[in-house]
Amino acid sequence: MKNVFTCGCFDLFHAGHLKTLEEGKLLGDYLIVGISSDKVIRKSKGKGRPIINQEQRIKIISAIGYVDEVIVGNKKDFVGFILKRKPDIYLKGGDYNINTIHQGERKAVESYGGKIYFTDYIKGSSTTRIIEEIKDERK
Repeated sequence: MKNVFTCGCFDLFHAGHLKTLEEGKLLGDYLIVGISSDKVIRKSKGKGRPIINQEQRIKIISAIGYVDEVIVGNKKDFVGFILKRKPDIYLKGGDYNINTIHQGERKAVESYGGKIYFTDYIKGSSTTRIIEEIKDERK
C-alpha cells in the first residue's frame, strides 16, 4: 500500500486544497492529512487566525472522500510524524517548491527515500489572499 501525506493549515478551504487532496489520492492508496492546530496557526499566522477552528477543519477535511486519515499537529512541523509513519509520498500545494517547503520535513522524507511531489498552482488559491480580499472589500 502506498501512503501519501500532505499537511498545512487548511483554513478557509479552497480549490487549491481540494486539488492537493485529489492528487494525493491519485498518487497513492491511503491519504493522510496533517492539519496544524489552532495554537500553531496563531503562532505562525498571527492574531485572528485560524478563521476556522481545528474541530471544524477536522470535520471538513474528514468529510472529503479522498481523505483516509486526519491528524492534528501541535508542533510547527510534522517531522516526528513523517519519521514515524514514513509515507511513500510527501505532497504539497503548488504555491510551494523544494526550497520553500519546511526543510526539516524535506530532510525527514529524503532520509528514508520518500518522494516529494507538488501539485500545480491554481491562481488565486491562497487563504491569505482570500482574507486580504475580504479586508479590502470592507474598506
